[in-house]
Amino acid sequence: MFDCFIGIDYSGAQTALTRLRGLQVFAAFPGAQGAQCWQSPALNVQGGAAFWNRREVAECLRNEARRGNRFLAGIGHGFSMPLSHFGQHQLKAWPAFLNNFTTYWPTHQERVVVDSLRRRLQRQRGAIPTAAAHGDGLRLTERWTPAARSVFLFGTHGAVAKAAHAGIPWLKWLRDEVGEGIHFWPFDGWRLPPDRPVVVEVHPALFRRRYPQGPRDSDEHDAYATARWMADMAERGALPSCFDPPLSSMERGVAELEGWMLGVR
Repeated sequence: MFDCFIGIDYSGAQTALTRLRGLQVFAAFPGAQGAQCWQSPALNVQGGAAFWNRREVAECLRNEARRGNRFLAGIGHGFSMPLSHFGQHQLKAWPAFLNNFTTYWPTHQERVVVDSLRRRLQRQRGAIPTAAAHGDGLRLTERWTPAARSVFLFGTHGAVAKAAHAGIPWLKWLRDEVGEGIHFWPFDGWRLPPDRPVVVEVHPALFRRRYPQGPRDSDEHDAYATARWMADMAERGALPSCFDPPLSSMERGVAELEGWMLGVR
């Protein structure tokens, strides 16, 4: 079904060009045991592999798609916002959300830092959405997942908001770069195309305990577990059911705007 399975543990720290230890990429291949670390194409001052930055990760996915590699990439950050955000900004579809969000949060630009931009937007009344403005700030997929946090939750242990706000503009960039050559699930449809790579949102906490951590640090292990789990589900013949969660037609309509985390059922 796929040529490879790519797990990405994401980080929203610093700028898009900052090399981050918390940004890890692993890949698993059909029929192979485990998953292997994919290293940044850059070198550090000692001549070894450097840590990834967010631009390089997006470019890696673009390049793999352009090569015709039909991969399944699971990225560990939120892909969208709660339904109330769409109402507040009068948005009808996810592509419109990407355009609107990136206008407020151009975190793909070289010198933009999420924390600094957030402080600036907070000084502009009404310019920044908050969890308080959206109830508890949870999307439907997060309500189905006990450990998931709101994409509006900043500044606490386990917060995921920074990664989402840093990563969503790169989803738009990747979509603009590859066009119809890549499928963002479920926004581009619940059924997968037979000939295109697929990008999905994941919550690594769902998978990490299934596999021994060994010498990997927590970020490495989250990327490893994501890639390994997707490959395992494919090997077991269970992956198609992961793309078909038991949602009502109304819930599917919500998830087509808010997104859905692969494996949440």
